[in-house]
Amino acid sequence: MKWKKYTIETTTAAEDFMSSILMELGIEGIEIEDNVPLSKEDQADMFIDFLPELPPDEGKSRVSFYVEEDGSDRTELLKKVKVGLEDLRGMVDVGSGVITSSETEDLDWINNWKKYFSSFTIEDILIKPTWEELKEEDRDKFMIEIDPGISFGTGKHETTQLCIRQLLKYIRGNEEYTPKNPHPKVLDVGCGSGILSIVALKLGASAVVGTDLDADCMTSTRENMEVNHLDTSLGTFYVGNLIDDEELQKKVGMEEYDIVVANILADVIIPMAPVIPRHLKKGGYFITSGIIDFKENEVKQAITEAGLKVVEINRQGEWINITAVKPDTED
Repeated sequence: MKWKKYTIETTTAAEDFMSSILMELGIEGIEIEDNVPLSKEDQADMFIDFLPELPPDEGKSRVSFYVEEDGSDRTELLKKVKVGLEDLRGMVDVGSGVITSSETEDLDWINNWKKYFSSFTIEDILIKPTWEELKEEDRDKFMIEIDPGISFGTGKHETTQLCIRQLLKYIRGNEEYTPKNPHPKVLDVGCGSGILSIVALKLGASAVVGTDLDADCMTSTRENMEVNHLDTSLGTFYVGNLIDDEELQKKVGMEEYDIVVANILADVIIPMAPVIPRHLKKGGYFITSGIIDFKENEVKQAITEAGLKVVEINRQGEWINITAVKPDTED
């Protein structure tokens, strides 16, 4: 499908007004480009550890909108856009208001990203996107199929891989560690596409419970469980914030879990750390990642102050995994 892109040269003061005008005209594909830095509140809401470097904000903005290129005459639509733009001039600086156009090649916002996600392995696990054909040589491999949909989690990011390696160790075991319970109950905080819950179940977990702020993650997780031929009754998933939602904490259950895994970000893990021991059994493990390297000490301190003992730290690129244990007073 081909699309026509129209770009309005305007100002940051007018960009929201301009977007509203476009939406009132029935246009849904809208894009805003500016150099306004994120506020601390926006940064926290988006769970961003570090900000991209932007050129200085000079108050300029580019508001673009897309319409399907089907041969229709867009003269009337553009006339309405220009009228709306001129109406704004009386209340806000709209800048030059120049509108330029260009064509895009087969624009598909939903599916184009898929070309960047192909099959890969983590140790002996093959992680394959659902839309990719299984190669003959891979048919006997330990396989997990994933379609993230609009949720986070293909498994390719370093933070997810760090967590998967730790789940391999603490569920299946290796030469360094033999699990006391080969069928642990696992809590997946920030479950996203459900990839860590699925890995845990396929490695032998007896059950998983997951939480996420995004309701769409519940759908993605259940669909991915079905794709992997897992009994959906083995997974229970809740929408909410485990940090301060006491009702959610009760639903999740206290001192029930052999493993809690959280692939989030440092600024979420730090306030969450005091909550985690309530859900872990004695001797249970907290596996976490999403920690950029310069946040390592802050997260480690928060985990330690919460009463957990750090047992290992692993690194991949600039990302950190911290694994901690809840002390077993009977030992």
